[in-house]
Formats: sequence, C-alpha cells, structure tokens
Amino acid sequence: MTTRLQDWLAIQADRRPDAPAVIYRGVVASYREMEERSNRLARALQAAGCTPGDRVGLLLPKTIEAIVAMFAALKADCAYVPLDTASPAARIERILQLCECRCVLAEQSTAALLNELADSSGWTADTRIGWMDSGAALSRGTPGGFCIQDIDQFPSNAVNSRHDASATAHILFTSGSTGVPKGVVITHANVMHFVDWAIGYFGTGPDDRISCHPPLHFDLSTFDIYGTIAAGAQLHLVPPEVSILPHRLACFIREAQLTQWFSVPSVLQHLRKFDVVRPNDFPALRRLLWCGEKLSTPTLRYWIERLPHVSFTNLYGPTEATIASSYYRVPACPGSDDAEIPIGSPCAGESLLVLDQKLNPVRRGEIGELYIAGVGLSPGYWRDPVRTRAVFLPNPHDPSAGERIYRTGDLARLGEDGMIYLLGRLDSQIKSRGHRIELGEVEAAMHAVPGVAEVAVVAIESGGVEGMSICCAYVPLRDAEVSPSVLTRQLARTLPRYMLPARWMGLEAMPRNRNGKTDRPLLEQWFRKEAAGVPLATNGAVSGAGASGIAAVQSQ
Repeated sequence: MTTRLQDWLAIQADRRPDAPAVIYRGVVASYREMEERSNRLARALQAAGCTPGDRVGLLLPKTIEAIVAMFAALKADCAYVPLDTASPAARIERILQLCECRCVLAEQSTAALLNELADSSGWTADTRIGWMDSGAALSRGTPGGFCIQDIDQFPSNAVNSRHDASATAHILFTSGSTGVPKGVVITHANVMHFVDWAIGYFGTGPDDRISCHPPLHFDLSTFDIYGTIAAGAQLHLVPPEVSILPHRLACFIREAQLTQWFSVPSVLQHLRKFDVVRPNDFPALRRLLWCGEKLSTPTLRYWIERLPHVSFTNLYGPTEATIASSYYRVPACPGSDDAEIPIGSPCAGESLLVLDQKLNPVRRGEIGELYIAGVGLSPGYWRDPVRTRAVFLPNPHDPSAGERIYRTGDLARLGEDGMIYLLGRLDSQIKSRGHRIELGEVEAAMHAVPGVAEVAVVAIESGGVEGMSICCAYVPLRDAEVSPSVLTRQLARTLPRYMLPARWMGLEAMPRNRNGKTDRPLLEQWFRKEAAGVPLATNGAVSGAGASGIAAVQSQ
C-alpha cells in the first residue's frame, strides 16, 4: 500500500525496472535508475546532516537530476523546496531564510547564483551544498557539502523512511501581497488524493507519454511528475528553449508522441497565435488539459477543430488546494467565441462553495466568492499563522466535507446547469502566463527603489498570450533621474522576470478619487487607452519617462 509519494517510484522500479521513466534531451532514465540514484542521494543528504522534517532547497533547472533530487529528499524524510533559478538572488535568499534549508542541491549552471547568495549571507550556519554534477569552484566561501562523486559511494538499496502521508512533501512559494513570498505547505496525502483520482478518471497507464512543461516550482508540474510515476508511464521534460518557440514546441509534441499535454492556457494561446497546429495534428495525443488561468473560448475552438481525436479538460484550483479541485471535460466544440466554459464539478473528496459575504450559499445565478473544502487543502502557509487564519476558515456549513474551507478570492457564479463559472478576482491578485502575482508585492518592491515618491501598480487585459499585463504608474522625487529602463533594472534585483511591469507611466502627481485615495480605475483606463494607441492629454506627464502623454488629473 502506498502511503508516501516515493512509494510509487519503488513500486514501478520493482514492476518494470527497465522501462523508461524520465526523458530529457534524448537521455532516458529507467525506473530502476531513478530508484537507485534517489536512494543514493537520500543517504548522502542524511550523511550531510539532514534529519526528518528538514527542508532541502532545489536550486536546479528542470532535468532528470532534479526529479531524482525530489524523490531523494522525500526518502530522507525531508521536504523539498523548488527554487526558481530565473529569480534574482534576493528573492531566493528570502525563501531560504524562511525555510532554513538544511541542504541546497545545485549544479554547475547555478554556481553564479550561489555566489550571489554567498555574498548576501543567505545561509544558515548549518546549510550544506550538494552538487548534482561535478561541482563548481565558488569564488567565495559557502558551506561545505558533497558532490556527485560522493553520492555514488552510497548504497542504492531501499531507504528506510519513517514519514507517513501527513508529512510535508514540499513547500511551494507564491507571490505575497506584503512583498514577502508565501510558502504553501503541501503534504504527501494532498498530492496522493489528487493523483489517485486523476489516474482513475483519465485512465492513465504505462503506455502513456506525458509532458512536463511547467517549471518545478509551479504546482502544475506536481501532477505531471507524480501522475506519471504512479501510472508507470513516461515523463517527457520540455527543455526551456523549446518552451518559448511555438514551432519547436509543436514539433516536440509530435516527435515525443505525447499522449497527454498539460499546461497553462497562455501556452495554448501562444501556439494558436502562430498557427502551428495542423489539422489532425499530434495523432498520438489523447488528452489535453489546462489549469492556472482562463482559456479563451476562441483558443479552445481552435484546438478542438484541429484535434477532433483529443479530449479537452479544464482543471481549476489554487496552489493552496493542491493542483486542482474541479474539472470540466468539454463535451463538444463551443458553438461561438462568446460561449462560457465552466470550471465544472469537484474532484473526488473536494467541495466547491459559492458564498456571500456572510458565508451563506448564494442561489443559482447569483455571484459570490468561491471557497474550497476537502482533501486537497494545504495545512497552511509555512510558519505564517496570521496569513493561514485569514484564508483557511472553519467550515460553517458542511463539516463532513472538511473542517476547513479555503477562501480563494475568486468571484464565481453557480449556473442554472449546476456548474460553477469564474468571473474574476476580489483582490489585486492576477494571473500572467499562469503565474499567480500579487500586485501588492510588485508595488512593495517599487517603494524600495530610490528616487520614487509614489507608486501604483495595476493590471489590464493584454490581448496577448500572457493574459494580464502589469502596469506601473510612478511619481519621481524632485530632481530624481528615473526612467522605465532604470526602474526595470532595479526591480529585477528583487523580483522574477514574470513580475516586472510591462507598461510604465511617469506622473507629476497621482490621480485621486473623492476620498483622496489613488484612483486605480482611472489609471487602468489610462493604460488601456495608451495600449490602444489613443492620444491622451500631455499636461502633467514627466518628460522622458515613457508615459506616452498621460496626464495627472484629479478624478471627480
């Protein structure tokens, strides 16, 4: 009986030891190899001082070695923390400080980033570095650890793990409105409940060839990895240079003969934009799934019309509810571009509640806030009881569905058909290319930039593949030399690339509403006009700030 995520790997290594498990850039790792390599690394972690409950940071690109590292951390009774290697060192440092990682696994390609972390004192006294390749010479002192040659000296037989399903498997960090990333704690049981349901629902089996497109710090990859291993299928890691080029991505799906594709909608919209999907393309593909943001109906129609042999499923769920909480298999191609696509029905063990401000259920057709209950709910945010209590609430209606409900912040409507339809957000959180972004975190980072007196960050529909476009209006200090290019460079030191504003306005004064607060709706209106190329008034714009003639006026 499987009680932990790593048990799935051991079972498949016993059943089909020589079958391909993970494929990357033409290199194939069998189930036996994955099992033995992760056993050795687990023992190396223990020898380096890792004890049950410790955190292991993964400063690794998405490779076979990174998948090995995930299983090794679990076998050592630790929780792993996937780190975005494209993030600036300052952000990674904050995450490492919050998690107090006992060990950080790295490779040659991340050595420069480790140097920056060493400079910023991002280590605790007990942190160790484990090299997943031949290692790298650091120009400055970082804690000692082990390298690949040391790992190979450890036995490859099974590791005696003590943790059960309630233990923390990993911590995934998302954007935080206060400027500090939030660590979502995910247990073994959280993931296993969803994977067990999904394998049964989709009929996943050993003959499947499954994509892994999202980065490892993104929770969609959790289903790709563990869903594949649990089914004894093949996991095909999508190289980063392929991910951004639509023609190469379509070629990858064809050549790998993928049977399942799972990604954020912006990827599907990107392939549609360049029209790279042929009629009856991808003959091996059986299932196409998306999650993380809304897929436009025109894009969905494009895909269904070209791939009539494929089933299409919309999954919905925030990181706090583990991968997805609801599903909707599209029964037929929508008849028009304005047809609504619901998020569907709850997955097994989950409940979706549309409630009013007093936490009472709304009637069909009415708008409320969406709450989630059930087996997928995270225990909460890592060492942050205040944030946890703010959104994980006691269940006031049906404790049998779970003692807690999670406040998603999504506005929703219960349709006459019994399906739930998403309508937008209650707060300043947006989705861009599948990434969950708190505009407050971007604004907090801007406030720390020298030369800026006032700042307001809003978002508008981009009309492109990214979904929402981050827009920043700012008022510089008197005589300060600031420009969008300077501000972008400053922000890039603390924020990942996907959180950097795409549009800027330099103003002499912020627009105010009647209550004296920043008039954010007016700023959104200005940015939409600017994006559409509509001429705007020029008085009040900061010269040379790239504001495209935006006026600072009082809102009435």
